[in-house]
Amino acid sequence: MLITHDTRCALDTVVDLVNTAPEDDTTPDGLPDVAALADFVRKHEISDVGVLSEFDLSAVRKIRSRFAGIFAAADARTAAGMINDLVAAAGTTPRLTDHDGYDWHVHYFAPGASVADHLAADCGMALAFFVVAGEQERLRRCEAPDCRRAFVDLSRNRSRRYCDSRTCGNRLHVAAYRARRKEATG
Repeated sequence: MLITHDTRCALDTVVDLVNTAPEDDTTPDGLPDVAALADFVRKHEISDVGVLSEFDLSAVRKIRSRFAGIFAAADARTAAGMINDLVAAAGTTPRLTDHDGYDWHVHYFAPGASVADHLAADCGMALAFFVVAGEQERLRRCEAPDCRRAFVDLSRNRSRRYCDSRTCGNRLHVAAYRARRKEATG
């Protein structure tokens, strides 16, 4: 599956957005205020975003939960329906652009769109490409028992199980190793 630069950026953005949601009542929201949303926009180089407000923060949190639902979708038909609703509500207007040193590519948001509509359109279309390619199962949640972070499995053989092999994966492998050692020594 060919993943263009913009699609990869949108995938990174949607994964990071979904992962800002609190996992439970004890974890903080990764987007607690407008300043955090502005940092998120800056970090992900989201273009054509004006002055952000509490309304924008609320709207982004709502689409964040809709994106989380796509990662949890049981099958491609369910994911497709959710993506269709999300992208349609964003008032998608595909247009060709070449900016910031990148060659021609497609933006899916309408000029002047809110940050929520911008994210819904661009990130929704990036996820749509996975459903179209029959790769919806690559939209995953970490299998570590104490982690449910979202990620996109871009491994060649679709075998990635953890959001980050250096943290969750390594921690579980070390725990399994220690358990085997303890069992072997009696």
